[in-house]
Amino acid sequence: MTETTDPETKKRFGRSDMPFLDHVEELRWRIIKSILAVAVVAGVSFVFAEHIFKFIVFPLGDIKLHFTEITGSFYAYLKISFYTGIIGAAPVILYQIWRFVAPGLYSKEKSAVIPFVFFASILFLGGAAFCFYVVLPYAIKFLVGYGQDVMTPIITVNSYVSFAGMMLLAFGLTFELPVIGYFLGKIGIISARTLRKGRPYALVLILVAAAILTPTPDVFSQLLLAGPMYFLYEITIILVRYTGLRKDEK
Repeated sequence: MTETTDPETKKRFGRSDMPFLDHVEELRWRIIKSILAVAVVAGVSFVFAEHIFKFIVFPLGDIKLHFTEITGSFYAYLKISFYTGIIGAAPVILYQIWRFVAPGLYSKEKSAVIPFVFFASILFLGGAAFCFYVVLPYAIKFLVGYGQDVMTPIITVNSYVSFAGMMLLAFGLTFELPVIGYFLGKIGIISARTLRKGRPYALVLILVAAAILTPTPDVFSQLLLAGPMYFLYEITIILVRYTGLRKDEK
């Protein structure tokens, strides 16, 4: 087998000709570092879990939470620490993802690590904030009020923390779509034309993804996620088109 000597190819792929097991080892260490970051943030969060809990009940309004087991409040604080750990460690996780894929990029694309981590972190936290302040209050009001004429809601603290945590993560991940699309367009994997032609399929996939990501089976919560997802899809088309124009200018 002849070795690739094209300098542009080598510049492009760097260490991408590493053996498969080396890639696996690299991925393993990136995952370990991400888990350690989550563990550190979660550990610190557990110390302040009570204060965080008082903050995250904001979307509930006047609704009171209950626990039905002796360990209910303790497990709720553990869950709060876990979700806070993931959200708080998002910049580190995104950085580890970038470091894993960086060997396959051009050298000037590798220098975009700071903008990537910055904007990806802002979008992730922005998605979580949008969910917390806008989506969750309306979703809870709708879901709790549905059938309240014949039933009395008794919401446990564990169910609320799980529901809110999964919703925050789902929206945070969804808001990463423009950044992912931008870099896929930059390296030539997707184009604005392909995304425009794929709108009908994208809409179906968005609805399916919203159904999977939302922790409840109700259509209302799924649409609350699907709406921003489709909006972000359109933003992604604009960003990818801009990337294509920049390439044409060069």
